Amino acid sequence: MPLSQINQRRLASFKRNRRGYWAFWIFIVVYGFSLGAEFIANDQPLAVKYDEQWYFPVFKTYSESTFGGDLGFTADYTDPYLTDLINEKGSLYWPIVPFSYDTIDFDLQSSPPSAPSSRHWLGTDDQGRDVFARLIYGFRISVSFGLLLTIFSTLIGVSAGAVQGYFGGLLDLLAQRFIEIWQGLPVLYLLIIMASIIQPGFVSLLVLMTLFSWTSLVGVVRAEFLRARNFEYIRAAKALGVGNLTIMIRHTLPNAMVATVTFLPFILSGSVTTLTGLDFLGLGLPPGSASLGEMLKQGRDNLHAPWLGLSAFLILAFMLSLLVFVGEGVRDALDPRKTFAGNASDE
Repeated sequence: MPLSQINQRRLASFKRNRRGYWAFWIFIVVYGFSLGAEFIANDQPLAVKYDEQWYFPVFKTYSESTFGGDLGFTADYTDPYLTDLINEKGSLYWPIVPFSYDTIDFDLQSSPPSAPSSRHWLGTDDQGRDVFARLIYGFRISVSFGLLLTIFSTLIGVSAGAVQGYFGGLLDLLAQRFIEIWQGLPVLYLLIIMASIIQPGFVSLLVLMTLFSWTSLVGVVRAEFLRARNFEYIRAAKALGVGNLTIMIRHTLPNAMVATVTFLPFILSGSVTTLTGLDFLGLGLPPGSASLGEMLKQGRDNLHAPWLGLSAFLILAFMLSLLVFVGEGVRDALDPRKTFAGNASDE
């Protein structure tokens, strides 16, 4: 479907913002690599060739007996005994980093946390786990959590704001009072209560944070619908018998989405920092999960191992900087003054 003329101008304006444009593609590439973290850092071989047959432990679990061992348990490819058996009739193909986010290296030359070396590029944490592997998995979890939270919050917030702004009246009044009360609830205390009842996980945190994050866009969308519902073409559509849902989606929502899209990169960065802060306080993902917040906490608890805090801080600062640059680029692209001024100068 071809873009409209105004959207083509907005896209051209976004491309002219080099910082935001390149930040967008860098973020996409880095996140794409993190989605394949299992192929970059894993304690399972990518492939095993044994007795002229190929096996792929990264996708499927095999027993030790598959490779000539005596036991029927899950194969431990770091066991020298099993490694020798495989090398006699084949070979193993490891990823670049032969450690997963939860792999404990028991062959360290010094007590953990150990300093960066050729074996562990960014060192290990205080439990002997590879920092580089935890960064890759932690980046993926943080961005995925932020994206899902942003999507769900946007869907609920835009829907609520649209209904309030379009119908107005008593419904708008009651909804606004409800939102004011809802925003006043102490989210941190609720998280503490939840952590004492159940073990917080990815899904439970996502659901709870969505319940309190959707209100951020309601005001913007509501204002756009309140303004647009009195336009002549909206009144004409009502007079012609067009349904309210059709008017809201086809004729009014596009106007509100301009302001909504502007906020999305900033909401995403806020969602990432929210998860990081919860993990830092011990109220986030379960212990042992790949978490940037947990790595920052380890850096605070192990000041003699600066690579822990610095690694997590730098990757978090890098990620948030990219999102802010993208947000600035989107904001400028949707600004009519800059979009049309830029196209006029090109002509």
